[in-house]
Amino acid sequence: MILSTVSETHQADPIDIAVGARIRMRRKTLKVSQGALADTLGITFQQVQKYERGANRVSASMLVKIARRLGCSVASLIGEDGGSVDDQLAPRLAIPGALDLLSAFSRIESSETRRRILDLISVLAGGAAEDAPASARHKTH
Repeated sequence: MILSTVSETHQADPIDIAVGARIRMRRKTLKVSQGALADTLGITFQQVQKYERGANRVSASMLVKIARRLGCSVASLIGEDGGSVDDQLAPRLAIPGALDLLSAFSRIESSETRRRILDLISVLAGGAAEDAPASARHKTH
């Protein structure tokens, strides 16, 4: 059996990454573990991980099986359903912890607290205060 695997010298195709990200988002939304999905598909959880990262391409037949198990259309997994997350956002949401962070963030009722969290994250992600939103740069503590 030949698997299409991304070697260390080649980057994964952005389409494969986006498809994998959509699989991960749908699986996480349904609270299905990688192991449970793998068992249903007759593969290892490591193979599910590779699909979700875009490291291995998902064959058409496997994509159909995954869509059936996750109760969605193949079109939604490949981003052709008209209501899918776009190709730039999907990989970001597939980062481990991103959906959990978004879920927790959406439960914060205070808009001021949400703004401060965004300011903090902007500083941490940018590494410098000048990359932070204006609201964070002009605060004195």
